[in-house]
Amino acid sequence: MSIVDEHTAQTPRDRASGDGRTVRLRIPAKPEYITLGRLALTGLARMRPLPDELLADLKLALTEAASNSVRHAYPDAEGWVEISYELHGDRLVIVVTDEGEGFDAAESEEVDDLENLTEGGLGIAIIRSIADEFELGKGPGGKGSQLRFVKILSA
Repeated sequence: MSIVDEHTAQTPRDRASGDGRTVRLRIPAKPEYITLGRLALTGLARMRPLPDELLADLKLALTEAASNSVRHAYPDAEGWVEISYELHGDRLVIVVTDEGEGFDAAESEEVDDLENLTEGGLGIAIIRSIADEFELGKGPGGKGSQLRFVKILSA
């Protein structure tokens, strides 16, 4: 397990406010480690206070994203899940990446029909309903999966 904290300032507004920050957390792909991802998000929220309801929603979305990697990426082996948090003055970007078997993004497109959702599709629907932006695809180098969601923060 590793944690890396990097200052990033990608926009003039972020540079001026000093809010650009990226934290990366690498955890074993086991359910008991997902809590560490939630704790890291709570700690990051101390740098940019968030309403309790919004923080709870973001923790739920993060839990669903990390749980998908833990459940589906490494069915017959051990592996890692990386969670990246990018906190900017106007948004929070969370990226969950694994190098496992990958996730069929085509299956995730069918979550608009809430009456016919399976248990596996519900997590993606939850994340989409919470996030302002959502992307799901192959991980870096075409290996594994990468789920990215963005929440726009009020000024």
